[in-house]
Amino acid sequence: MEPNINDTGNGAVGFDKEIDLSGLNCPLPILRTKAAFAAMQKGQVLKITYSHSDSVRELKILVQQTGYEVLDERHEEGKYVFLVRKTSAA
Repeated sequence: MEPNINDTGNGAVGFDKEIDLSGLNCPLPILRTKAAFAAMQKGQVLKITYSHSDSVRELKILVQQTGYEVLDERHEEGKYVFLVRKTSAA
């Protein structure tokens, strides 16, 4: 199952890109999140959706180690939704 990545262009809905990793098991969600992070520019916001709670824990560790900021975190309809901003140029 391939992730669904949408580029909204102007971020009018609060994020610049979206990646839906629902239904994927570890380690795929975090690996695909890392790839999406690598494609981001400083200041961009990525909306990430997971269905597995282990991915949530791994995302929080990744964010602490890399230079990203969690702007919003929600649990809706059995899924975990995050808005994460790239805060460094690296």
